[in-house]
Amino acid sequence: MSTTHAYYHPTTLPINMPKKAGYYPTTHHPVYSRVSVSPPEAPESATTSGVTSYEPSATSSSYAGSASEYESTGAASGVDLIEYMGDRLHGAFDQMPLDRSLAKQAQTSGELNAKHRELLELQALAQRRLAGARANFADGMRTAKEVQKDLQWTQKRVTSLNERAARKYPNEYKVASQRYPAPVDY
Repeated sequence: MSTTHAYYHPTTLPINMPKKAGYYPTTHHPVYSRVSVSPPEAPESATTSGVTSYEPSATSSSYAGSASEYESTGAASGVDLIEYMGDRLHGAFDQMPLDRSLAKQAQTSGELNAKHRELLELQALAQRRLAGARANFADGMRTAKEVQKDLQWTQKRVTSLNERAARKYPNEYKVASQRYPAPVDY
């Protein structure tokens, strides 16, 4: 049994079909960017709960009877849709909160930058102080090691002098040792 089906042949390729002339629009028509009239405004009686209704049943006159109001007779020349929507948005949008929030954002950003600079200055000061403390500590450790060496040399010298005095003057050394005993933790 073959794995290929009768309707599929592995060497077939898709065929380019010719397009009908004028079937797909290929150019951009400027008609779509212009509107000849403004959208219809409903009368005040057609509002329900504050929302304007454009349904024919909501008004007393029919749409067909009021079509003459919206014909382009020169009084309503072409209106740019983008300009119209921009004007509507500008009229409906209050920019004061946005301006306030932008000013607050700029002020907060400035304060944050100032605090960041202050933090960097304090960090640099702390690093300088740490370097100074490390230098002082290293100097103190060198001095402590020198003092320890000096004390060890002095202790050896005192021990050798005590041993010489004990050998040369044993009676006097014994009396002096009893009168002035050595420290216990020594």
